[in-house]
Amino acid sequence: MTNSVTKVTLRKRPISKGRISLYLDYYPGFRNPYTMKVQRREYLGIYIYAKPENKTQQKYNQSMMAKAEIVRCRRSEAIICRDLSCFDTNHLNDDFLEYYRLVCRGKDQKWFIVYEHFYKFCGGKCLFKDITENFCNKFRTYLLALVTTDDKSARICHNSASSYWCSFRALLKVAYESKMINTNINDYLEKIKTQDVHKEYLTLAELKKLAATPCKIDVLRRASLFSCLTGLRISDVMNLKWEDIEAAPEGGFCLRITTIKTKTVATLPISDEALALCGEKAKGTVFKGMKRTYCQDPLKEWIKAAGIKKHITFHCFRHTFATLQIAGGTDIYTVSKMLTHRNVSTTQIYADLVSDKKRQSANRISLK
Repeated sequence: MTNSVTKVTLRKRPISKGRISLYLDYYPGFRNPYTMKVQRREYLGIYIYAKPENKTQQKYNQSMMAKAEIVRCRRSEAIICRDLSCFDTNHLNDDFLEYYRLVCRGKDQKWFIVYEHFYKFCGGKCLFKDITENFCNKFRTYLLALVTTDDKSARICHNSASSYWCSFRALLKVAYESKMINTNINDYLEKIKTQDVHKEYLTLAELKKLAATPCKIDVLRRASLFSCLTGLRISDVMNLKWEDIEAAPEGGFCLRITTIKTKTVATLPISDEALALCGEKAKGTVFKGMKRTYCQDPLKEWIKAAGIKKHITFHCFRHTFATLQIAGGTDIYTVSKMLTHRNVSTTQIYADLVSDKKRQSANRISLK
């Protein structure tokens, strides 16, 4: 059995103003390691005269054709190396940051945040040949340093550093599998272990008090209370569209969504109260005008106005949903499905928060 190696052919395409555009034709198509998409053509941005009128234009055409042929040969060599499981060293002087940025396009927002941290770490310049175990460990140290930095605007929490490091290691895995780096550096990199943190949430009394407190930004109020009643993350609340809300077969309404963070396809029933918070049905997004910046000072002002002294972020509304559901007797498996958790053990954290249930279980066995 023989391998089908992609053939690279230099082709011409007539365009306007008497010019010809040069491009490469790949057959069969190959998976571009930068975009991770199957590619059939690559336009080189090289143009020649369709009908050269003098020797100067003829020489120009010959020169451009020669340059295009060099590119074709390099692309062909790189593809052959990948198809035959060889490592192509020609790209080691290429821009790793450009590769990183392109990979981020198909990922969630956190990947872009980590990219920005890495960009600052390397001073805006990093080549593929720079990606070594030692260099990557220095980036790990850089992330951990941000946890204790005196600059409050740049400070991140320990678990954020852990999450960012995990995303960066995922990038290295993509690069290795695409044969952009010849060593699976992940095998030699130590994880940043997460720390147990207190998950803040609202009690039922506090939630009712917040709902009764006027908010200067109506869409912030509606989106926040909607999250409390559904458990949706802010990314899913902001991305929710009217066509995602459907009549449920068993009655009532449900959400049919694909979560932004985990790409989980889910069907989630919602209450009439949650539906009412969506407002009048229209086109496009449900919570139009909602901005992440509202989750800073405007949210703090609203929480303070309600007389709640806890440090509440928008994500705490998701904690509130989970904790109140479990406290109300909903089984952990159902709560896990409503939160679109992949593992029930993740949901178990919320069960541990419900102290009154613990107290009840402690008193269930008695010798009296």
